[in-house]
Amino acid sequence: AFGVIADIQYADAEDGYDFSGTRRRYYRQSLKLLRDAVAAWVAERPPLAFVLQLGDSIDGLNARSGAAEGALARVLAALGRLRVPVLHAWGNHELYNFSRARLARTGLGSRPAGAAAMAGDCQAYHFSPAARFRVVVLDAYDLSVLGRVPDSPRYQESLRLLREKNPNDNLNSPAGLEEPRFVEFNGGFSQAQLDWFNEVLKFSDENQEKVVVMGHLPVHPDASDRVSLAWNYEDALSVIHSHRCVVCFLAGHLHDGAYCLDHHGVHHLTLEGVIETPPESNAFGTIYVYEDKMILKGRGRISDRVMHF
Repeated sequence: AFGVIADIQYADAEDGYDFSGTRRRYYRQSLKLLRDAVAAWVAERPPLAFVLQLGDSIDGLNARSGAAEGALARVLAALGRLRVPVLHAWGNHELYNFSRARLARTGLGSRPAGAAAMAGDCQAYHFSPAARFRVVVLDAYDLSVLGRVPDSPRYQESLRLLREKNPNDNLNSPAGLEEPRFVEFNGGFSQAQLDWFNEVLKFSDENQEKVVVMGHLPVHPDASDRVSLAWNYEDALSVIHSHRCVVCFLAGHLHDGAYCLDHHGVHHLTLEGVIETPPESNAFGTIYVYEDKMILKGRGRISDRVMHF
């Protein structure tokens, strides 16, 4: 069994609204909801094997007020009550607050014992918490203009791709775009990461493993809206569908949550975000893994779900 939570986006700030001005965001309360989730996970028997934090642990507001280090310390302290590994995806809000180099040196760059990471500064790795079961963490902002030095080749490559697809003055605006996912707050997977991912899945196929993949951005249009998707989601799907082992892709980013079962039998579960969850509710879950299925026990805004393999 393992815990799942997404888009905590904590900031020591009064409630606010999303960029459209219509969705309330409970910045301070999100830390309390995280602590409540941790308390519930700590009490689980038998104990959990690990917890997945699907990205956007602190909000971009912190960067503007110089509070990023303190906010992250509070989130990591809450998660530190867990006596099991916590796996972190990096989201756009982490990258509003920290450079990639700095993030790698925080608790968000930690990996469980025995994890095998991709070479370079890509935050992609995999580990096996149980026999014939593997978890792969993908870096959905490997291609991105966020968190990278503007004169770096990867930044230039990402900016070129973004400008080619998005002629708007504001690169965070999807207005009028044929492919509205090409906005600055999204990102994508480099070819090197896709090649690495393909090799990991090849190994899992050969060893008859079941694989759960997680990344901050959804990779299936039916598990998202048209905007909140990885830039090159088709490339990631193509790798997943060329193997038999992947049973589930877990993502955050879309605070409403979404779900679909694709034509290859892969479950795409996008979790509701803590940040837009009213204080009297919550948004986290526990996933119990069996030979032939996974059962999600959701809390608050997250529904229960049975996902057969």
